[in-house]
Amino acid sequence: MTKRLNGKVALITGATRGIGAGVAKALAREGAHIILTGRTTGALEEMDDAVRELGAETTLVPMDLQDFDAIDRLGGHVAEIWGRLDILIGNAGILGPISPLGHISPKEWEKLMAINVTANYRLLRSFDPLLKAAEAARAVFVTSTVAEDCRAYWGGYATTKAALNCMVKTYALEVANVTSIRANILNPGPIRTNMRSAAMPGEDPDTLDTPDDIAPLFVKMCLPQFQENGRIISYRDYKAGVYGEIL
Repeated sequence: MTKRLNGKVALITGATRGIGAGVAKALAREGAHIILTGRTTGALEEMDDAVRELGAETTLVPMDLQDFDAIDRLGGHVAEIWGRLDILIGNAGILGPISPLGHISPKEWEKLMAINVTANYRLLRSFDPLLKAAEAARAVFVTSTVAEDCRAYWGGYATTKAALNCMVKTYALEVANVTSIRANILNPGPIRTNMRSAAMPGEDPDTLDTPDDIAPLFVKMCLPQFQENGRIISYRDYKAGVYGEIL
């Protein structure tokens, strides 16, 4: 069977667990070379084993996304080795405290902004030339329902995801009609991850879809034939068949 992403180079942040790990395996099954980023070497090595068992090659990048200079260095490394980036998955994020806004410390707020917003800006800044050098680059960033459906006590996380949505939509407008890049946003909804467990400790995780369930949607949004740009795609709506022929 032909692998739909054979020869493509894909970078995934937060690739060692949860949604990032599911997406890494799904893209690997389609033939992409996976650049795995994560904070711990041991977790990256475990993912390396899992991806290689699927017949794909990997590049392991231990990094903290708060080290913005490291993002630039990674861009330089990818440019030197491949000269392009076909797929960028901005998955990594943190929940932060679920509390009244006035109870969030400046340090906690700055960390939320750094990882959920600024790191993704630095990724776009560093990899924009490499996405433009690819034949049909695709960028997918992960958002949340709370970005638009504001909820009490979720202000820190919600604010960062709303900022991310605005940033990606702006980038999509800037590359529209002048490049082949398509940049979109995916709202997973409730998925069985550690972050979801932290946010909803009383919830039965067995009632939720898994990262492996949602991963095929990421694949579809990374294919050259996917031409939507600047859209927020909901996994729940996708399962309900709302998008019809576009997905």
